This record gives sequence, C-alpha cells and structure tokens, in this order.
Amino acid sequence: MTARSDATPARGASLLLLAAIVALALNLRPAMAAVGPLLDLIEGATGMGSTAASLLTTLPVLMIGLGALSIRPLRRRLGERRGILLGALLIGGACLVRAVLTGATGLIASAVVVGVGVALIQALAPVVIKRAFPLQFGTVMALYTTGIMGGAAVAAATAAGLAETIGWAGTLALWSAPAFVAALVWLAASRDPAAEEPNRAAVVEATDPELPFWRQGRAWRLILIMGLGTSAYTLMLAWLPPFYIDLGEPRATAGYLLSGMTAAEVTAGLLVSLTIGRFPDRRGPILTALILALAGLAGLVVAPLGMAVPIVIVLGLGIGAIFPLSLILAMDQIDDPARSGDLLAFVQGGGYIIASLSPLGAGLLRDHLAELTQAWVLMGVGVILLGVMTLGFRPGLPKLR
Repeated sequence: MTARSDATPARGASLLLLAAIVALALNLRPAMAAVGPLLDLIEGATGMGSTAASLLTTLPVLMIGLGALSIRPLRRRLGERRGILLGALLIGGACLVRAVLTGATGLIASAVVVGVGVALIQALAPVVIKRAFPLQFGTVMALYTTGIMGGAAVAAATAAGLAETIGWAGTLALWSAPAFVAALVWLAASRDPAAEEPNRAAVVEATDPELPFWRQGRAWRLILIMGLGTSAYTLMLAWLPPFYIDLGEPRATAGYLLSGMTAAEVTAGLLVSLTIGRFPDRRGPILTALILALAGLAGLVVAPLGMAVPIVIVLGLGIGAIFPLSLILAMDQIDDPARSGDLLAFVQGGGYIIASLSPLGAGLLRDHLAELTQAWVLMGVGVILLGVMTLGFRPGLPKLR
C-alpha cells in the first residue's frame, strides 16, 4: 500500500469523514433550538421566569466559550478523535436525561453538559477540517456551519408538533438519538489518519505560540466579531418564538418562523460554501450579511406581525452568512492547522462568552418590560459595531503569530 499525505485522505475515507463532520454539526444546536418554541410549556411546568428560562440557552453558550478556551490542554490529553467522540456522547447523554429530569435544576444541569459537549466538537472539528481538506477548507467549513444551522431548523420546526404527541420533555430527549448516531459515524470515519493529529509531539511544538493571542489586538477584534455575530444568532434562537407567542401567534407558528429563519440560514451557509472561494477579501460578503441582519432587526421593531415572513428570511440570510464567514475570517489569519485551531478556540471562547449574554439580557428585559423590542434595538447597535471592526481586515495583512 503506497504512502499518502496525512493531510489528504483517500476519496472513500474523505467522503466518510465529510459525512461524519456533517452528522456532528447537525447535533450542535437542537438541544437549544427546541427550547424556544416550547418555552411557555417549560415555564408553566417548572415555574421558571424569563430570566431563569434564558439560562437554558445562556449556559450552553457560556460553556461553549469556556470549553473553547481550555481546549488546547484537552486536545493534548484526549486527541481530536477521542475529544470529538466525547463531545457527541455528552450531547446525547444530556438530551436523554431530560426525559426524566424535568425540573428547573435538571434542565439547567443538562444545559451545562450540552454546552461542554458542543464546545469539544466546535473547537476540534475545524482543526480536522483544515488538516483533511486543505484545498477545500472554506467550502467544507461553510458546509459544516450549514449543518449546524440545519439541525437548529429541524429542531425548531418539529418541536411544537412533537410536544403534542410525546410531551415537551420527550421532545427534548428525542435529540439524544441523532447525537449517538453521529458518535458512531465519527468513530468509523476518524480511523483515517487525516482525522487525527499526525504526531502529538509535533502538535505541541506547533501550538507553542511565539506571541500569546491575548497580546495581539487583531485576535481581540476577532473575538468581538465572533461574539457580536453569534449574539444575534443566540438571541433569535432563544427569544424569537416567545416574542411571536407574546404577540398572539400560536406556538406552532412561532416555531415555524424560527425554523424558516434557520432554513434561510442554511441557504446562506450553502451560498457561502459555493462562493467564498471567489472572495479572498472577506469584507464584502461580511458587510452584505450585516446589512441583511440589520434590515431584519429593524423589521422586528417596526412591523413584526405584518412582515413576519420576510423579516425571518432576511434575518436568516444575514445571520446565517455571518457565522461561517466569521469562522473563515479567523482561520484565514494563520496557515498551520493546529495553530489556527488554537486561534479559533481563543476566538470562539471569548466570542461565545459574549454571545451568552444576549439571551440572558433579553430575558431580563422581558421580565422587567414585558416585551423584547429593546433587545432588537441593542442587537442592531451591535451589528453596526461589527461592521466597523470588519473594515480593518483587509487582504494581505501579516499572519498572526
């Protein structure tokens, strides 16, 4: 058998690895996306208010951020293969226990475990992608992020209907099944050398930075870009369905609106996947996405009922493009896969910690003001700031060290 590069899997192994990456991606949001359409049922059954209920989204996002910041020692100890497998098993297990742990404490604890599992996968999967698909990195990253949003779309669309049949707790627990399936697919696909770091000592050497990221201003700007962009996503994930339920829409309709938004996000992710190679200057696509997101937020303030469908489509297209583009922008800054993985962990860590505040802040506003319009306005200000920071990422900048 002839030797081949560790960075280039054979075609059959490559397809299996790609399938595993998509399967994993599909499981990174349902545990959170299914909560929004069922929030009134959960609040009624547990007695949680809006601030407490927001923790079901805030805590997983916070754990994603904290987990990403500690992923470097975890990668050295576990390796990418075992680390991603553990992440999928944690997601599956946390979803499964929601069938019986239906009180506020149990739901919040399972949300923390979900966040840890998602953190492991989100920090390690991009490293595998950059190593295994070096020539198609942007395309595969966009496909991976499209899978993330696709899982959220399915969860949001089916939550209300499933809850009528198996109850809200059964609906949340049901998402354990695809997580365990993804774990099995990953276990088979990751036997290929390209799915694992080729040499543990080499990885340690490659990830020993010449200059810590926290001392590099561009890395902090990437954190803010990731944080503000992801804040828009987590805000909608948690509070778009309750917003429309508060306006008098049926629970199923509110779920369909969130699903429509996430379907538009999937479309945007696919468009990014197909076209990103034509845009070495990432600023144009990012600014276009921000304009769409800002228009959608304005619609939520001005005419949320009369223009509900156009609003969620425009929002989804904007938010759905921001997420993969911010990941690609971060990974552009360093060529080495392991070192760029460390940068992405740093950026995602800080970014998700920032993003965890938006659902919590909206919950506080809803408890005190009984509506969410101010949350949409504040998010719009954040989108404008994101656009200003993006302008500084012109092509040809020196790579981060």
